[in-house]
Amino acid sequence: MSAAPGNPPDAGDLVELSVGEAAHGGWCVARAADHGQVIFVRHALPGERVRAVITQTTAKLARADAVEILEAAASRVEPPCPQARPGRCGGCDWQHASLPAQRELKAAVVSQQLRRIAGIERQVTVEQVPGDTAGLRWRTRVKFAVRPDGTAGLRKHRSHEVIDVGDCPIAHPLVDAAGVTGLTWPGGRWVEVTAAPGSGDRAVMVSPRTDRRARSRGRGQGARRGTGGGPGALGGGYLRQQAAGRDWRVSAAAFWQVHPGAADTLAAAVLDALRPQPGAVALDLYCGAGLFAGVLATAVGPAGTVIGMEQDRQAVRDARHNLRATPWARVHCGDAGELLARHGQSGASLAVLDPPRTGLPRPVIDLLSEPLRTGGDGAADGAADGAPGQAAAGLHRIAYVSCDPATLARDLALLCARGWDLQGLRAFDAFPMTHHVECLATLERGTGQ
Repeated sequence: MSAAPGNPPDAGDLVELSVGEAAHGGWCVARAADHGQVIFVRHALPGERVRAVITQTTAKLARADAVEILEAAASRVEPPCPQARPGRCGGCDWQHASLPAQRELKAAVVSQQLRRIAGIERQVTVEQVPGDTAGLRWRTRVKFAVRPDGTAGLRKHRSHEVIDVGDCPIAHPLVDAAGVTGLTWPGGRWVEVTAAPGSGDRAVMVSPRTDRRARSRGRGQGARRGTGGGPGALGGGYLRQQAAGRDWRVSAAAFWQVHPGAADTLAAAVLDALRPQPGAVALDLYCGAGLFAGVLATAVGPAGTVIGMEQDRQAVRDARHNLRATPWARVHCGDAGELLARHGQSGASLAVLDPPRTGLPRPVIDLLSEPLRTGGDGAADGAADGAPGQAAAGLHRIAYVSCDPATLARDLALLCARGWDLQGLRAFDAFPMTHHVECLATLERGTGQ
C-alpha cells in the first residue's frame, strides 16, 4: 500500500525516495518529499531513486527496505549472496555495493561521526586489509542461531527470526567446512564456529537451549570442540592463531580479530603509531590474548616494561602464556578502571587501548589524562617517543583501536577536552560487506600538558 500524500508513512507502506548520504549502521538517509520525515533505508546507495517499504516508524523517523531500484548508482553490483536482500539475513549491509564503494561509504561515515559527535573535521581513507581482494570468505568466527526445530542459521535484520542461510559467502572455508547449517541441533540455542586459518585449528561450541545462563563468552556452556589442524593442533578449546610472525594461543571463546589479515595489520599499525623505543614503559588496556602487549614487549626489550590489563580470566591465562618469553611484559586481571585507580599509570609513557564496542568508561579516560609530572629541569624532550630517562613522567602517546566510529568519536571528544590532540586516524576494511570498520586513532599530549 502506498503512503497517503501529506501523511507520515506507516509500516507496510510503499514510498518512492531519493536516497542521500550513508549513515552509521548500514543505512542511507532519505526524506519523504511531502512531509520531510527522515527515513533510514537499507539495500540502497547514495544518489539512487528507490521504491521502499516502510518496516518501522517512530515519532521522529522511519526505517525502510529498498525493494525496487528505479535509478541505480554506478557502484551498485549484484550481491554475491542470495540472502543479502530485504526480509532475509541481516548479517551484511553493503553487498550491493562494489568493494571500493563500500570503503568510501565507511570512510564517509567515520568522518560524519567525528564531525557530528566530536566536532573534528577529518578526511578518512579506509584501507584494504592486505590480501583481501574479493571481500569474501574472511570471517573466521560465525555464531549461528538455532531454531526450535534444530535448524542453524543467521538472524533476519532487527529480528529474532532465524533464516536458513545454507552456505554463507563471507564465512571462512574452515568455518564452512564445519557444516553447521547442514546439521540439526536439537536442544541447541546457538552454535559458534571459530577457525584459525594459519594453523588449520577449528572449534565448535554449542549452547543448550535449556541453559539460559550460558553466555557467548563460552563459560558454563555445553560444548563440542574439535580441531581441523591435524597433528599438533591444540585441544581443550584453544586455537593457534598466527600474527606478527609467531603463534598465539587463544581460547575458542576469547576475542581475536575475525579477519585473517586484521591482527597482523593492526599490530603493525599500533607499532607505527606509538613508535616505542627500547627501555620504554607501555600500557595495554583490554589486552585480550596479548597481541599488542607481545609486539610492544619485543620493541621495548628487556630494559622496558609492558603492563597489560584484561578482565576476562581465560584471556588473561592466554596472554600470560603468550608472553612467557618476555617476562618484562606482565598482565593484571581485572577491570581497567579499577586497576588504573589502584596502580596508576606505572610510569608508562605509551598506551594502546582496544576496548569493547561500548568504548572507554569515563573513569578510564580521566585516569589516562592525569597531568604530567615534571622533573627537576622541567623538560619533556623525547617524552613523545617513550625514551628512557625522561624528565616529565606520564602518558604522552595513545593508540586507540576501535570498531565503532560513534563510540570512538565520543571518546575522542572527551580525551581532547582533557588535553589530548588527535594526531592521526587510520581505518581498515576488516569487515567487508558489512557496515563495520576498524579504526586506529593516535593521540598525543597537547602543548603545555
